[in-house]
Amino acid sequence: MSPDEVVGAIIAPAGATRRVQRVDLLQYLCQIQHQLNCIPAAAISQLAGALQISAAEVRGVIEFYAFLHEQPRGQYDILFSDNITDQMLGSRNLLAQLCKRLGAEPGIPRDDLRVTIDTTSCTGICEQGPALLVNGRVVSRLDNSRIGQIADLVESEVEVTEWPQAFFLVEDNIQRRDQLLSKQTADLSPDGSALHALLDYGETTLLETIEDSGLQGLGGAGFGTGIKWRRCKQAEADCRYVVCNADEGEPGTFKDRVLMNSYADSVFEGMTLCAGIIGAQHGLLYLRGEYRFLLEPLQQVLQQRRDNGLLGRNILGKQGFDFDIDIHLGAGAYICGEESSLIESLEGKRGIPRKRPPFPTTIGYLNKPTVINNVETFMAAAKIAVLGADWFRSSGTADSPGSKLLSISGDCKRPGVYEYPFGVTIRQILADCGAENTQAVQVAGAAGITLPITEIDRRIAFEDVATAGSFMVFNNDRDLLEMVQNFTHFFAHESCGLCTPCRVGGALLKDLVDKLVHGHATRHDLGEIETIGALMQDTSHCGLGSTAPNPVLDLLRHFPQLVEKRLAHSSYEPAFDLDAALQEARDISGRDDAGAHIEPFK
Repeated sequence: MSPDEVVGAIIAPAGATRRVQRVDLLQYLCQIQHQLNCIPAAAISQLAGALQISAAEVRGVIEFYAFLHEQPRGQYDILFSDNITDQMLGSRNLLAQLCKRLGAEPGIPRDDLRVTIDTTSCTGICEQGPALLVNGRVVSRLDNSRIGQIADLVESEVEVTEWPQAFFLVEDNIQRRDQLLSKQTADLSPDGSALHALLDYGETTLLETIEDSGLQGLGGAGFGTGIKWRRCKQAEADCRYVVCNADEGEPGTFKDRVLMNSYADSVFEGMTLCAGIIGAQHGLLYLRGEYRFLLEPLQQVLQQRRDNGLLGRNILGKQGFDFDIDIHLGAGAYICGEESSLIESLEGKRGIPRKRPPFPTTIGYLNKPTVINNVETFMAAAKIAVLGADWFRSSGTADSPGSKLLSISGDCKRPGVYEYPFGVTIRQILADCGAENTQAVQVAGAAGITLPITEIDRRIAFEDVATAGSFMVFNNDRDLLEMVQNFTHFFAHESCGLCTPCRVGGALLKDLVDKLVHGHATRHDLGEIETIGALMQDTSHCGLGSTAPNPVLDLLRHFPQLVEKRLAHSSYEPAFDLDAALQEARDISGRDDAGAHIEPFK
């Protein structure tokens, strides 16, 4: 098929009854990128015409998302995961090895447009890394041998679908089960148990059960789930929406990947339960682009639920209980994990955070009342509907009932997914995962907190150490400055650019941390870091900017001895080397005398 035919088939597939909509722009772009490996100018014009918008608006969306490209990336688009845990496992050496084997430069398509090799942020395969994406498919457990095989496959032009299936194996790797994943509860939802409970007891009783359970949003924020559902239910509107946030983009987090792989029925059951309670007829699951390999299996689960009368019209024979779920793909934007950015992305736009209030429960997707919860929260809600509030409160603490799934990676013998009751100590977690000689743990990802070994008796709970699920371990052989550098580069890259504190402050922090890592920082620079960090925390538009300084501020607070060793001896040293910047002028003019140089600051 020609590019025009590909775009035409995507916009108006044969037999489709749904009209072309502006809200589907991002999904059209994702499909075009997937099939053509780029979004050519002709496709942009074709889309703009069909949607009756400007080509500039289409390009604006393309430029916002890391996985969309106007220029060809070649037959093989290879992206190495660049999270700190992948780096600890040798990902950068493997990237360099593949570049050398294929004669390619990082980030630059090879001259013959056969391949592009680049990096991406965390792929969510942290405990089975190093990992990469090739044309959107995950390759796990990279080593020298596998890199050699990949190079041979690329040079031989073997289609990715024909690569050894062992390359694409991603295991659940569940190391510890508790309340949510125990055998007692794991098999409840596929038969519609939560929906039967809804029909038996009624929406009012089930909403009260969710509220009485004390279930809080398990994506990290901890807002009361029952409160959120009630506010949405009470909002005046002609329709409502249920959205599952499966944009698991926080570095080091991968437990939602496991839930969607093996417990999707329970997740969809929780969404349908919510719909029955609040009166919604349409649900959307926002699936991060790195998890594209889960798209087809998830669609199969949805179809099976439709066939079993658990989705669609008149669910379980109940007249008027109509609800169905669509899956929307993300395209590589960490900011879209923030709920208002996610809504913008669902509407096919750039994922720019909205100003709040109003909150999504009153004005959300398409300006209608919307419940947004994460994968783990919807699964827990489905179990509570069947087993009751007391069952849920039997685990955890008074302020944090229930259990929490943790994605554990880094320097430990047994990385994987662990489920614990809220209130578990970090000491216990480290013992269970086989961590030894631990220097620090990073809880809640790059946006979380860095805890020294002296604080391992703190507890995972909303009242102490809250987390969306990331738990990275660093032993005493690691340079924590490398971790902080990785995170500051990550945040500078992922800023949406809307507000000055995040856009400019993030770039300044990145430069200052680089200066510290390279041994050129002074005490003056440390003061600048603290000033900029405080400003970002207090004035950024959304959570990305306000949490971006956390890693470097925690480093200064908890590990001053590490920072002290890296300081330059001068009281001040500029971050910009003006003399080096004049080298090009010296080369052009042929001058290298004293007058062509600038004396360094003393």
